Amino acid sequence: MFRPLSIFIGTRYTRAKRRNRFVSFISMTSMIGLALGVLAMIVVLSVMNGFQREMSSRILGMVPHATLVGVNPIDDWQPVAAAALKNPEVIAAVPFTEMEGMLSHKGSMQPIQISGVDPAQEGKVSIVAQHIVQGRLDALKPGEFGVVIGEITARRFRLNVGDKITLIVPEVSTAPGGITPRMQRLNVVGVFKVGAELDGSMALIHLADAAQMQHWQPNQVQSVRLAVKDLYAAPKVSGDIATGLGAAYKADDWTHTQGSLFSAMKMEKTMIGLLLLMIVAVAAFNIIATLIMVVNDKGADIAILRTIGATPRQIMAIFMVQGTVIGVVGTLIGGVLGVIAALNVSALVGWLERVSGQHIFSSDVYFVSNLPSELQRGDVVLICSAGFILSFLATVYPAWRAAKIEPAQALRYS
Repeated sequence: MFRPLSIFIGTRYTRAKRRNRFVSFISMTSMIGLALGVLAMIVVLSVMNGFQREMSSRILGMVPHATLVGVNPIDDWQPVAAAALKNPEVIAAVPFTEMEGMLSHKGSMQPIQISGVDPAQEGKVSIVAQHIVQGRLDALKPGEFGVVIGEITARRFRLNVGDKITLIVPEVSTAPGGITPRMQRLNVVGVFKVGAELDGSMALIHLADAAQMQHWQPNQVQSVRLAVKDLYAAPKVSGDIATGLGAAYKADDWTHTQGSLFSAMKMEKTMIGLLLLMIVAVAAFNIIATLIMVVNDKGADIAILRTIGATPRQIMAIFMVQGTVIGVVGTLIGGVLGVIAALNVSALVGWLERVSGQHIFSSDVYFVSNLPSELQRGDVVLICSAGFILSFLATVYPAWRAAKIEPAQALRYS
């Protein structure tokens, strides 16, 4: 079978081991280092994707994807919800009221975000019912002023279902200060735990109780909460719906309340990816040292090839082929092992916990009890492409040096 001279000799140099075992050893270590770097990048970025997925599903499963807020309290929310549901991107639309206040219990206080919800419909837009650890969400009854609090809040105030806590909300008045605090006694009817900061900053009450605390009619609500198919389309979807409803409504979405968190997570993934890329770069540029030693070792061979008609371009291609083969094989091995490891890292950590008897991720400390992993095709393609490109670039200088060797001088000192 016909093969170009540069490919034939380049692959032959890669396989040769008899003349210089040290050079072969350096080639092998470069290949292994590149494989380990690629493997590490794939596994680490997959784990970061897993954590980001968990945070997205938990936090964005609790906070509204988007809301249609009325300039004035909404008397009849059903027509607004019906208009929103006409948009194909909207999954569900339910009534919603939000307040800010302070929780007080036995002299201790903390700020809190109060969400007025309809327990019968909250499951359409929220995952809170799936994360109730004490009590029940449907225990929120109108007029009873029940409250479902987060696990961090319950632990901070040492509360259980059946205990009472005081909610303090600001109220506009004719007093000189313009605002006076209003206190409302609440009964703890449930505790939720989603494993995020929302466990200490969010609480839920019934819509009717929220309306009463705002001095509204029992059927009045502040907004209509939307659940959308594509989270990143929420700003546009809610903006379009609000525009269609007129000036009496404005849109809000999760990017205003949680956008900074997810931007920070994205930045963290990018920075860790760049740092890990340095490992791949170090392994790839080991190929430079390998090829320089090969060029010095093969000086006489290069001179003979030049005297029988090989061009400098062919000589350069020989060593670029050799270095590229090392890089391609190392990157492919690392890519395959990285994919296998990323797909099985959760099971591996679970096995280590069972063998050692120690919990690496305790649910009492972390918001997850296992190591999540999500392998993304784009990450694998990007990492392997970076490995190929770096290993190819590492061949240029040694190959250029080989092409510059003068046959007479090489044969003279060989």
